[in-house]
This record gives sequence, structure tokens and C-alpha cells, in this order.
Amino acid sequence: MLGADHYSDELVSAVRAATEAAAHAAGAWFGRGDKNAADAAAVAAMREVLLPAPFAGVVVIGEGEKDEAPMLANGEELGSGRGPACDIAVDPLDGTRLVQEGLPGSVSVIALAPRGTLFDPTDVFYMDKLISSAAARGVLDLRASPAVNVVRLAAALGKPVHDITVAVLDKPRHRALIAELRMVGARVRLAGEGDVSTAVTAATPGSDIDVVMGIGGTPEGVLTACAVRALGGFMEGRLAPQGDDQVRTALAAGHDLTRVLSLDDLVSSDRVLFASSPIR
Repeated sequence: MLGADHYSDELVSAVRAATEAAAHAAGAWFGRGDKNAADAAAVAAMREVLLPAPFAGVVVIGEGEKDEAPMLANGEELGSGRGPACDIAVDPLDGTRLVQEGLPGSVSVIALAPRGTLFDPTDVFYMDKLISSAAARGVLDLRASPAVNVVRLAAALGKPVHDITVAVLDKPRHRALIAELRMVGARVRLAGEGDVSTAVTAATPGSDIDVVMGIGGTPEGVLTACAVRALGGFMEGRLAPQGDDQVRTALAAGHDLTRVLSLDDLVSSDRVLFASSPIR
């Protein structure tokens, strides 16, 4: 739980209970081979807790289009209407495959921020991300090469390059990135899933991950930005649609695909509330 001092004890308690309920519900499906059932259970449990919660919330980062229940869909309103007006970023189950296969690392996560302060990545599902702790502020730059950023971060942290650990999602699209990082001498930690928990670890000073690099989910990126903001860390992002169809859709939605998004762009308020609960 991060940022609890910005909101009432009643709302903080409800948000904590929402992630715990979702984690417990998904945990009943842990290792049972049915990720859709686990996701549906987590969504239903989280919604049940959030509907009467003391706030007026609108889901900005959720399941996207509202196709079939149960979902926490973009534009859905949650809360009793009593209390602060908030944007909601939510992923009741980050790491569905991990739960399906009985592997560690999945979490239930939610973030709140004042209404109108979360970046809305309409129609773009992937983002190139660069995430680290406070020491990286003014040091790292998404426009620089991965090798250059590793060398810069090593100098800022006061340790050799070969002691820098970079977390990268284990995806075919990252082959060149991984090769470059290993060529410069950095350690590469491959993650099968779990965008959010890995990024939060990287933003935490003194953790065993120094920086996150590579392309992951845009919704997870905005969720992560809330945690990074609360931790005082560093983050930059750039929308990265995959394939010509996604590029055309992103451009039609009015996105600038060359723009580097700062932490202020991703969440423009310090009044963030972030909570996650492990699923096991």
C-alpha cells in the first residue's frame, strides 16, 4: 500500500480489501490451468468491494471495451458517489498465465488518482518503458540506447556495469535488447509476466532490480506510474503499437508515437493511492 496518507482511512481500507479479495478469489484457481476463470473470479471479487466504497470512481485503465461480464471496463463507474472523485487504474489479475501454471509473481493491483490526472492510452495496448529508482532521475533517457542508459545508471548508483540488473519481459520482440544489454555487461533478469510487480521492485531503492527496460502493456504502464510516483522513482514511456494495424489505430486515435511520456504525463498528481496483493 502506497500513498495512504492522501485518502481517508475508510477508502484506504476499502482499496486494500479490494485487492485482497481479488487475490483470494484468483488464488482459488492457482495452478488449475484455467486463467479465464481465475481472471473472472478476481474481477467479480474486486467489483463487489469497490461498488460501495466511499468515493466516486471512473475506470480509466481497465479491461478496455465492455464486451461481456464480469469486467472492470474503461468508463465504468464505481463507488458510492460519496467522497473524492477519482480516476481508477486496475488489474484484478496481473499475471494470468502465472496463476494458470501455478507460478509465483502474479498480483492483484489497483491505483486511484484525482479525476482527470491519469493518462488515457485509448486504443494503444503496448508501451516502451524505462523504470528505475530516484537515482535515475535526470540520468536515464528513453531516447538513449539501452547500453548508454546502463552505463549512466551504473555511474549514478556508484557500482560497476556488471552489477546492474535489468529486468526484461521474456518476449521475442526483446531479442535485440537482451543481446545489447549482455554485450555491455549487464545482468538480464527475464520475466515471463508480471509487468507491475517487476516495475515496482525496480523503482524501490536498494532492491535486486536496478531498472526495467522494454515493451510491455500500456495499462500496466499507467498502473506502474502511480506506484513509481508514490515511491519517488523514475519512469518514462513511449507508446509502441505492435504491427501496422495497431499503428493505424493509434494514429487514428490522435496519439503521437514519437512522444516520450514523463512520469508527470502518465499521472499528473502526487495524490496517488496504490495497492497490490500477491496471488498464491
